[in-house]
Amino acid sequence: MKNLTRVLALLLAFTFIAAACGSDATETSGSSGDADSSDAASGDFLVDLEGREITVAVENAYLPFNYIDAATGEAAGWDYAALADICDRLNCVPKYETFDWDPMIQAVADGQFDVAADGITITEERAEIVAFSDGYINIDQRILVSTDNGDITDSASLVASDCKVATQGGTTNAATAEELVGTDRLVLVDEFAFAIQAVISGDACATIIDETAGQGYIGENADSIQLVGESLSADELGFIFPLGSDLVDPFNQAIAAMKADGTMDKLGEEYFSGAFTITYDDIE
Repeated sequence: MKNLTRVLALLLAFTFIAAACGSDATETSGSSGDADSSDAASGDFLVDLEGREITVAVENAYLPFNYIDAATGEAAGWDYAALADICDRLNCVPKYETFDWDPMIQAVADGQFDVAADGITITEERAEIVAFSDGYINIDQRILVSTDNGDITDSASLVASDCKVATQGGTTNAATAEELVGTDRLVLVDEFAFAIQAVISGDACATIIDETAGQGYIGENADSIQLVGESLSADELGFIFPLGSDLVDPFNQAIAAMKADGTMDKLGEEYFSGAFTITYDDIE
């Protein structure tokens, strides 16, 4: 899962080496969602997918990867920008569908989508049912607490406490929280917004969350919540496909080219630095 910014330090923390099933998916389109016509005209593609339409599952609720801008109603985020670039290089057309995080991985495994893009952590367990692209980014997991909580300052103090930890079910964040505090202290929710609200209301003392998502939630709530302590893990993220998909190799070629020509660095500066000012207060 998930399956999340205004912090320059994040650029130093990650390396560019680099979330249901059924008929409830909603189509969305980003401002840069179609293959570029100049590239198509030139025929200069890494792999020519001949204008193939590719269905893409996105949550549209996970800054800075994917979201719907409340002011414009437009879908945007790192996923949209990256996939537009990938399809420019492969001569394909992404068709986005809004989909819940919890069943997303299984839906891709079942062939309901060609690919899912939602900041998905690469794990051995998930790789048993879906195929991953090469990693495109590393993201740190962090502890988020209320600003008036002086007791929880790092993982050791969280473990030593007896309070509840809220986090989104089905994510690597939930797995990390379970490793730290055990199942009895976990409060699993459907969306990270509910975990954040549990922290603010005092129903939970903390949540485990990806740093990028945590920064997005802090936004205008900087007086209420904060990230504390060290990085709990550095998760490598990738796109997922049904097992045996013929898209894995073309996507890997595109990802490698984007790293080599600086595109990944440019996207990082746009979405994972102080240049990105969208918060969860700004999205639908």
